[in-house]
Amino acid sequence: MNHSSNRRNGLTRRTALKGFAATSALAAAPMRAAAQETTLRWWSPQSAPAQVAAYETQIANFEAANPGIKVMFETTSDEGYAPQLAAAFSSGEVPDIVTHLPSFAIQTYYSNGLVEPFNDVIEAIGADDYFPGANDVFKAADGNFVGTGIGNSAANMCWLRTDLMAEAGIDKAPETWDELRAACQAMQKGGIFGAPLPYGRNSMTSLIFIGVIHQAGGQVFDTDLNVALDTQATRDALEFYASMRELCPPGATNYSWGEAITAFVSGATATGIYTGRVLGNTNAQNPGIADSITCVRYPRLSTDIAPWTFNDFPSVFIPKQSPNIDAAKAFAASLFDPEGYIQQFHAAPGHVLPVLQSINNNPDYQANEIIQKYPDEVELMAESAAGGFNLGYESADHPSNDKAGEIVGSGAIADLVQRVVLNGEDADAVIGDTVATIEGIMKG
Repeated sequence: MNHSSNRRNGLTRRTALKGFAATSALAAAPMRAAAQETTLRWWSPQSAPAQVAAYETQIANFEAANPGIKVMFETTSDEGYAPQLAAAFSSGEVPDIVTHLPSFAIQTYYSNGLVEPFNDVIEAIGADDYFPGANDVFKAADGNFVGTGIGNSAANMCWLRTDLMAEAGIDKAPETWDELRAACQAMQKGGIFGAPLPYGRNSMTSLIFIGVIHQAGGQVFDTDLNVALDTQATRDALEFYASMRELCPPGATNYSWGEAITAFVSGATATGIYTGRVLGNTNAQNPGIADSITCVRYPRLSTDIAPWTFNDFPSVFIPKQSPNIDAAKAFAASLFDPEGYIQQFHAAPGHVLPVLQSINNNPDYQANEIIQKYPDEVELMAESAAGGFNLGYESADHPSNDKAGEIVGSGAIADLVQRVVLNGEDADAVIGDTVATIEGIMKG
């Protein structure tokens, strides 16, 4: 593949280390001598075996190009990264590079002075190779970029079993909540539940319910970042979520990401809510239904309301306390080299989608059997994710919210769901409590 589109100021991803090193302490000693003392620690919550194999390719290629610099991969988790990173920042024993955390978490860390600006890495990768607007969510209030996307993710697609729909006489995919409920009710039989929505006190419940609020026509914040939860839309969202509880397995009270995907892939539910990892998992774990799955954007209260896709913008960033900033920047840029980057996508096809146009158009990327088997689904996810949002970036009219990570981490929105839907508390009172909690975080 021609790398000329990725050259900026004479810098390519593959030769980035020398460029970054030129103004650093690394330049003061022969490259080999300096490199012998350098070990980069890489953290990510994405650690399925095929993904780790892709990381090993990326690490091997980087180490071969930079003799003596070693990269050590370490696993965190979707639910556990916040306390792990808090401890690392507090002790100063930070990883040198972190990938696959949501963009809003990076904005929070950057606002607290914990993250190195990423502008020069984006230039090394090739700023004009990104899909238009791909880095908007990573721009901080001071104009710097806090990181970049390692990919896009359409985290709240609605997955459907077309065989079960046909058996139930459902001839079109649901677009509204009423249609979704009716479809789930019709398909819930023979030990199969309608849906695997999460109701646990965890990040999935918070993030999915933020989407449900938007699918009701609401928002968590207005465009001046005032809390805007005390609305009819929030009440409608809670009513919908409560009405779906009887259509979900009993264990959904504690569901997070892993349980939700397993419920659909295993055939325990007729619909699902997740990213494109469903495709690879179904083909590997339950091939009997693999020809009967498809996805649509998640239904909303009314077709008058625009769909709202949750994209956590899986990221790559560098902690400011890293003792190896220049080497970390070079490694970060190298993650976008086609061989390893495409292998990373193919490890879970459709789960994380390319942010670079050259990769999306690369025949090696398109040659994957899952991508070829489900072209319409992958295209819809790519389109949905590219136009997606999250709590740190609720709409194109919203400024970036650097408190979003703290709000999600607080559990305030999951608590709202649990108190109203599971405990039957008064919605007005609980919404008031939630507004007060979030306002306190915003002022903190």
